[in-house]
Amino acid sequence: MATGTSQEDVEEKRPQFGSRFLTEDKHVFQHNAWDNVKWDADQEMQAAEKVSLNSAEMMSTDKISELEENAADYWDKFYGIHQNRFFKDRHWLFTEFPELDTCADADKVTDKPSDEDINKEYPGSHANRKILEVGCGVGNTVFPILEANKDPRLFVYCCDFSSTAIDILKEHDDYDASRCHAFVCDISNTTNQMPFPDNSLDIITMIFVLSAISQDRMQETLNRLSRLLKPGGVLLFRDYGRYDLAQLRFKTGRCLGDNFYARGDGTRVYFFTQDEMREMLTKAGLTEESNLVDRRLQVNRQRQLKMYRVWIQCKYRKCSSSS
Repeated sequence: MATGTSQEDVEEKRPQFGSRFLTEDKHVFQHNAWDNVKWDADQEMQAAEKVSLNSAEMMSTDKISELEENAADYWDKFYGIHQNRFFKDRHWLFTEFPELDTCADADKVTDKPSDEDINKEYPGSHANRKILEVGCGVGNTVFPILEANKDPRLFVYCCDFSSTAIDILKEHDDYDASRCHAFVCDISNTTNQMPFPDNSLDIITMIFVLSAISQDRMQETLNRLSRLLKPGGVLLFRDYGRYDLAQLRFKTGRCLGDNFYARGDGTRVYFFTQDEMREMLTKAGLTEESNLVDRRLQVNRQRQLKMYRVWIQCKYRKCSSSS
């Protein structure tokens, strides 16, 4: 369920949150993007007014229920149409989350595997480092991780709502079942069995995924993921922020709830605040290491257009048993 749009991709490797700052408005069209763009009160108010307008008319209860019941079908149709051509490989993740270099964060996971982890055979059970990508889509995060990390002790799990996405991922030339295990899973259905035990994962990534889940399932989804982490393990999160361009572009009649919308293809998206993520992740038993807003101004120099993007980026850790 790798969500988002092609606009979400970052054009090149850069320092975290970038280092190209707009100091004078007259220079705005000199580059394709500007980092850490500050909003003033007027811009914030205008964005809030646009959201108020596009939220004024809600979708019918029947349509909201249909979108929930058939969510997997809509994602299957999405990947059936786009295959592996829609998203770019996310090599930028190593800049935003250096923990994905498996050597960079090894000292933070101090607890030994649980007895269940040691005694139970399952895919990747003998690996020293285990990563789960939630909502892996067709592998735009998974394959860069495997390419960058040749450590034979690393094992990557990846799951997605869409069986079509998982089929495409497994057909990729770089898919290696000795290093990676892809499986279909609705992560919001907390009764689903995982192919590994609780307290077994070093890193979980959620990149533009939680926003596609119904609001009333978000907290329990995060609670479930927290239980899967080892003590000392970390959850890496990036998703849409409140008043992102994508939210402001929605037309009236696409709203499902507060800051929750349906795209034209039937997939859904929510727009978060820092406080919302802080509350949910803390309730899930995780400790905040970072919770940031990434504001970027993208420009179309040919058409003289300004596009303000807003993303929330978080890193939360599960306390070690000795803490």
